[in-house]
Amino acid sequence: METQARVPSTVHDPGGVLLISCYELGHRPIGLTRPIRALEEAGFAPDAIDIAVEPLDVEKVESARFIGISVPMHTALRLGVHLLERIRQLKQETPYKICMYGLYATLNADYLLAHGVDFCIADSTQLVALVEAHAKEEQSESQESDLCVELPLLEMYARFEDKDEVRTVGYTETTHGCKHLCTHCPIPPVYNGKFFAVQRDTVLSEIQKQVVEGATHITFGDPDFLNGPTHGLRILRAMHETFPNLTFDFTTKIEHILKNREHFPEFAQLGCRFIISAVETLNEHVLTILEKHHTRADVREAIDIVHGAGIALRPTWVPFTPWTTLDDYLDLLKFIDTHGLVYHVDPVQYAVRLLIPPGSYLLNRPETKELALVIDESSFSCTWVHRDARMDELHKTVNALIESDARAGVDPLKTFYRIWRLAADMKGQSPPTEKKETHLPAPRLTEAWFC
Repeated sequence: METQARVPSTVHDPGGVLLISCYELGHRPIGLTRPIRALEEAGFAPDAIDIAVEPLDVEKVESARFIGISVPMHTALRLGVHLLERIRQLKQETPYKICMYGLYATLNADYLLAHGVDFCIADSTQLVALVEAHAKEEQSESQESDLCVELPLLEMYARFEDKDEVRTVGYTETTHGCKHLCTHCPIPPVYNGKFFAVQRDTVLSEIQKQVVEGATHITFGDPDFLNGPTHGLRILRAMHETFPNLTFDFTTKIEHILKNREHFPEFAQLGCRFIISAVETLNEHVLTILEKHHTRADVREAIDIVHGAGIALRPTWVPFTPWTTLDDYLDLLKFIDTHGLVYHVDPVQYAVRLLIPPGSYLLNRPETKELALVIDESSFSCTWVHRDARMDELHKTVNALIESDARAGVDPLKTFYRIWRLAADMKGQSPPTEKKETHLPAPRLTEAWFC
């Protein structure tokens, strides 16, 4: 299924439409760019703010009568809720409507609607209908407008780095949703195993506009770029034909790497520099609970496929779950060391703790029902305590160490071995030997948060 473009009409002003992005993983938010385009094509003149890289524009908030807040992830939601209070303070005497949109708006709709949000929707494409309905309620007169939304420069967002090479990064997505049902992912409760292709011309137009702005690397932020491999390949080939020096990265599952192994040499030829894959853990029991549909052996094979094509694989992890043991944690570190992946993993990944939001498919698993979960409305998640107190202690210690080393600019390799020594000491094992020569720098984005 492809999204359909709307024919532009007379520009309307329903008292001012303002879209706000709170945080989108260090890239220019598609939670602004796509709905802005859709609203403009429907004849509206929205304004926008990205509070991740610019201050909240008080004048824009005060003049807005419809405010949409993009919350595609947990961090954005928590920032968005703080933003709600600030908006209330600024608009005590002005009528307005607030819509939160994105995955986490739907997952937490009950809470948000009870705390002053008027609408909660999963997909920003629904914004047009809401704004049109609001315009009718306002009974505003249509008027012509030449307003052009100015988004923050691409240089204000994360950069691509590989040794001495630095590139400006653009962002797009070729699909919505995902056909997989990983239990810890926020996408399945919203899309229920469905995904939809975005029209190829739409994606290529977004890329072209960002290249004009200076982008030399494109991140494809689909939940899984290889949900529709043929669709993705057609876009990559067209992109490469027009912009042969443009590089890119994308995210995909381990099982898709194995199923599409024949395409990886071409991905490299088209400019792919790295691939992100949510490995999460090497523990087979935990992989089953998360319904990842890959094994430890599959991960090793995927590394060989991707690296064999001259592309870097950047695995992401959830090393702290209620079922992960200290031995599992040490095994993970050893695996990363053995496969020369230290510079392929941002240190923050060693402190990721399993998040169980409302509506999560994890809540249906028998292993989760055995846990003493506590719903924490303020954090929009169900909190849990590990049966082995050492794991919760290790998480706090590792998290503090990573934050301290990041502020001090410590080499990720040194941070990695410091973490390993902490875990080894807790287990009563001898500390590992640092092996710098087996770990080479890998291409990356300067924003470490991948999920």
